[in-house]
Amino acid sequence: MAQEGETASGGNLLEAVVINAQTDRPLESVHVINLNQVIGTITDREGAFSIQAAVNDTLYISYLGFKPQKIRVTNDMFKFEETKIALTELAYALEEVIVQPYQLTGYLEVDVKNLPINNAYQYSISGLAVSYEGGSKTPGAVSKVLGAILNPADQLRNIFGRHPQQMRKLRKIKEDDQIRDLLASKFDRTTLMELLQLERVDIEDILTNCNYSKSFLMTANDLQILDAMSSCYEEFKVLNRKN
Repeated sequence: MAQEGETASGGNLLEAVVINAQTDRPLESVHVINLNQVIGTITDREGAFSIQAAVNDTLYISYLGFKPQKIRVTNDMFKFEETKIALTELAYALEEVIVQPYQLTGYLEVDVKNLPINNAYQYSISGLAVSYEGGSKTPGAVSKVLGAILNPADQLRNIFGRHPQQMRKLRKIKEDDQIRDLLASKFDRTTLMELLQLERVDIEDILTNCNYSKSFLMTANDLQILDAMSSCYEEFKVLNRKN
């Protein structure tokens, strides 16, 4: 039988408060993710949160306009009440922006020819209402991806082989609504990198070898990136089993 403060799964319920380091005021709607157990939550109006955790688990705490923090869970955090975690505001320096618009003449037929054409193919990712770019729409695009996956020496196989544990975490990440909501609002890959323990170059390599376009890599939010990686990995596992 679980002891007081202990969940049925064997972890403890950690309670703490997130505050602004400059003002000591509580921060509402801060995202808190347990990177080890792949679960997330957000703080309430008082900055308080509770999350299942074990000693030595790592919490990733992020809030718009503040520097993200990684906190290692200790025994003291369970023993003492009102544990406070302070986030520091980011100092943004606005740089000069030079806008270089397209040279338009005012004549539609001429201007249309001068605008760049995006030839990226539209992919539909499971769980998303809309489709988005995934690579060039060429007759051999699909065959190229499938052929690459089936090739034992292919870079895609090597990438998945180097990070089997991280790839298995994809499904757990997708099942947590709080994490999905956070990733849907992110475009910097920082949270995704922390969750999967991958470098940005690894994420880009996976999607590039799955035939996703540079345009998609530049414009997709972190949730779309996650779903694209997951879709590619699931397809890879099926084809790899058959090989």
